[in-house]
Amino acid sequence: MAENNQNDLVSKITSLCKRRGIIFQNSEIYGGVQGFYDYGPIGSQMKLNWKNNWWQENVVKRKDVVGIDGSIITHPRVWEASGHVKNFADIMVECKKCHKRYRPDLLEDPSKCPDCSGQFTEGRKYNILFETEIGVIEGEKLHAYLRGEACQTIYLDFKNVVDSTRVKIPFGIAQIGKAFRNEITPKNFLYRTREFEQWDIQYFVHPNDMDKWFEYWKENRINWYKSLFNNSKNLRFRQHESDELAFYAKKAFDIEYQAPWGWAEMEGIHWRSDYDLTQHSKFSGQDLSYTDPVTHEKYLPWITETSGGVDRSFFFLLLDAYQEEATKSGETRVFLKINPKIAAYKMAVIPLAANKPDLIAKAESIYQDLNKKYSVDWDDSSNIGKKYRRQDEIGTPWCLVVDFQTLEDDTVSIRDRDTMEQIRLKSDEIDSWLQIQLNK
Repeated sequence: MAENNQNDLVSKITSLCKRRGIIFQNSEIYGGVQGFYDYGPIGSQMKLNWKNNWWQENVVKRKDVVGIDGSIITHPRVWEASGHVKNFADIMVECKKCHKRYRPDLLEDPSKCPDCSGQFTEGRKYNILFETEIGVIEGEKLHAYLRGEACQTIYLDFKNVVDSTRVKIPFGIAQIGKAFRNEITPKNFLYRTREFEQWDIQYFVHPNDMDKWFEYWKENRINWYKSLFNNSKNLRFRQHESDELAFYAKKAFDIEYQAPWGWAEMEGIHWRSDYDLTQHSKFSGQDLSYTDPVTHEKYLPWITETSGGVDRSFFFLLLDAYQEEATKSGETRVFLKINPKIAAYKMAVIPLAANKPDLIAKAESIYQDLNKKYSVDWDDSSNIGKKYRRQDEIGTPWCLVVDFQTLEDDTVSIRDRDTMEQIRLKSDEIDSWLQIQLNK
């Protein structure tokens, strides 16, 4: 795809997100802060549905995975044990003319500044952990960090989970949580930001079973994405080369999405062996080994990790869903062909005329009934065409219209977002019909 087309698609998504209350630039009234975004009324519900679907599939529906919700700030020794204090750094160059800094590996031309064509300094290492302090008395504050990845709290709570629940290896601990990285060059909207959410599963296994579970989770995760994306051809695995692997890893794979700027990482499946529990045992002085309740074998479990970006995968979901098509009137219809499970609203209830009390009363009655079970929108503003356009752009799968025929035979019109085809249903059939559609 040509560069202009790449930028054009991302710009269209960014514009749509602002126009329809999906995502806003953080602190926009003050000029914004690069790498930080706020989710609006529509986007916050869509993101919640995105996370809830992951949680249902990976925690609620499984007997072998439990969940936690760990703190954003931990003891600073955690990040020494994990290697982040020493190794969590990027090489950065600074323009001698305008003094802007960049990661050289992300520059198209690493020999000159993209803003002013100035020359760069030699590359230097910068740690990208966000630093903070714990305490209120100057001189007694404890130097600490916002977590650079969400998974570390899972390792910290491993012993507590084993001791307080009935989990037995193999089992997993899952978490969705915020992480922070002081990225040098945030870019591509939600793809590379400084504050973001991750979803992680750390699956603890006997060392002899590591290969089996690694392959299991590798296929499990890509199949979940394929079930929710429209174009599975835009998803692939990329195996890490030998020079990319950590010393403790036998193999690692990224699930990548074909973004407008090229293949981009969405989630990693990592072979972590017993490195993390070994490190935290060493630095904390606590025994984090596991004793099998049947064989009484004592060992440090090995870990298969699945770790993905909630925000970047949500961004890819929007890219995957974005559609444009020409209408019979010659206009361009924009709609988000997003899975109904993720859509902010499952249905919009629309009275055909806002100045007809009988239509309003009937539509309100249907809305109140549906709203007890589903997330539904009420829209009695503007004309029917504008209502459809708004619902299309936020990805609402179906629009229910209460019209004058409804007052005669108690049927309503239901319009499909993707095909624009319409059917009529009795009002007492709407709930069962919608339930069937959402469970397909």
